[in-house]
Amino acid sequence: MIDQENKNGIDPFDCKKDDAVPPVEAIERQFDADDRQLHDVLGFLEEELEKHGAGMKQIMAITLSMEEAFVNVAHYAYEGIGDGTGKVWISMEFEDDTVIIVMKDQGMEFDPLAKEDPDITAEAEYRKVGGLGIYMIKQSMDSVMYQRKDGYNILTMKKVYR
Repeated sequence: MIDQENKNGIDPFDCKKDDAVPPVEAIERQFDADDRQLHDVLGFLEEELEKHGAGMKQIMAITLSMEEAFVNVAHYAYEGIGDGTGKVWISMEFEDDTVIIVMKDQGMEFDPLAKEDPDITAEAEYRKVGGLGIYMIKQSMDSVMYQRKDGYNILTMKKVYR
């Protein structure tokens, strides 16, 4: 598993098991890995975040990150596999003031965090193509992790939302 380093130096997601704390319930939806589903994906996120009292700044950061991640899966994950279509599963868990978003797909194995961050100080014409979207996700979220497990690409993004 690969984890982006936390910006604040502490791990707000180091969850200790406590019998007094009720189990966290995940809210999960399945979508076709298709750009035309983006509106529904973002609507799902916004609705749940608003229900839990997320601020507008955090909602924008989270939805922008999910837009980038979802579009990448829609465009590339199932390319060359069967008829080129597939599913994306998105789940959200809320723990205290933190949202944990997990996006899974059964597309080609791809670790978006393995690519080196782009040199954003270089002029645009001298930069390598690609990587800006993943870089933006890593900058917008508090923690981003990837793993490949049981045939699934699993991208986990965490953010303090209040």
